[in-house]
Amino acid sequence: MLNTFIGILLMITFVGFIVYVMRGGNIMLGFLIMALLWTVIGGIPYKEAINNIFSQPALDYGSTIMVIVFGSWFGRVLVDTGIASEISRQTVKVSYKRPILATILICFVTAFIFTSSYGVGAVIAISVILLPILQSLGLSKKVAIVAFILSIGAPMYVNIVIIKQLQLFFPKVIYGQKYLTYGFSAMFIQMLVVILFILLHAKSIHKNEDTNDETIAANGPRIPKIAYVLPIMPVFMNLAFQWQPIPALMLSIFLVLLITGKLKSYKGALEVINRTIEKAISDISGLIIMLLFLTMFSAAAVKNTARFSGILQAIVPHSPWVLAIAFGILAPLALFRGPLMVWGAGSATAAVLAATGFFNQYFAFAAILVPGVSIAISTCITQSWNLWIVNNYKLEVKQFLKTGVPFGWLASILNLLLAAAMFG
Repeated sequence: MLNTFIGILLMITFVGFIVYVMRGGNIMLGFLIMALLWTVIGGIPYKEAINNIFSQPALDYGSTIMVIVFGSWFGRVLVDTGIASEISRQTVKVSYKRPILATILICFVTAFIFTSSYGVGAVIAISVILLPILQSLGLSKKVAIVAFILSIGAPMYVNIVIIKQLQLFFPKVIYGQKYLTYGFSAMFIQMLVVILFILLHAKSIHKNEDTNDETIAANGPRIPKIAYVLPIMPVFMNLAFQWQPIPALMLSIFLVLLITGKLKSYKGALEVINRTIEKAISDISGLIIMLLFLTMFSAAAVKNTARFSGILQAIVPHSPWVLAIAFGILAPLALFRGPLMVWGAGSATAAVLAATGFFNQYFAFAAILVPGVSIAISTCITQSWNLWIVNNYKLEVKQFLKTGVPFGWLASILNLLLAAAMFG
């Protein structure tokens, strides 16, 4: 009886947290408050709380933070050395006379770049190159922006920075062949949705004949063609040789700097390394502290599992297919940092889902990841780089959401069913 009462109190705070976040509350502060509330309400002893809620989880998460740091650094190096922009320009050079094909190829190049790149800085750097090109191909502003952002979202299914953050809830999920088989499949499905989106708007796409092909392709530094494969290098090293993320990222960073000629002089190399590290850390500084507070809340949720297990037994479906269908239908609840957005109020949902132990961890991982990627990252205005792009290009928020959300929703449904089929 006591457990049921405490469980109800925990659920009330859970709902309160969701409301707080969806009304624009500070997520980082929200995680800390939730950790404190669930510690007090759950009756966790003082010493246990100090050691096992507010200390050890954050210390244990240090290795994941390091992976996020190196991942952000690699993304920044790809952008600052000109590799990302050169890949984009060469794509346009090859296909510019066929605007629909060129649009599709540019979207795939965008996805390729962001398999390892991460952060608002990298997105801004690529957007100022690619969005004008997409518009020069004849795409309307809303079509160009939505196609571009959906293409950034798709590779987040395999991006090590994203995956490492979510492993906090599901530690048995390993970034290796088993997960990446699903991750690349989910990425490909979302890119098929992007192609569908482009084809449905094909009649409105007409090449702007006033734009010069050579001008677009000629701007920027010349990069050796061997460098074009480097964005996928960390993932390749993991799949082919089972390398851990940090050495794979370090090797990739070294190869980028070597091939682009940034290591020719000691002084020049130091300048590039220091500049890219500074930008990379700046890109993720707020994220790191937020994740550390999230580890504390997650630890409190695990400690309170017994308190709400009875309630969850009654309301959470035990069938992976039922959960996949339910999450697919409800996927738009990931909008505005809602209860299915794992980097918002959905962190509480993830913590509770993990604590139940009802599902295979790989399936539960995918179930909570999909709405966060295909809806929140790919179509929501609260994602920092989406907000920057929409504001910078003066697209109405309502128009952005109406254009993009239906396609993010479709990708969510398909990828949740895929997760049930592969892991259920």
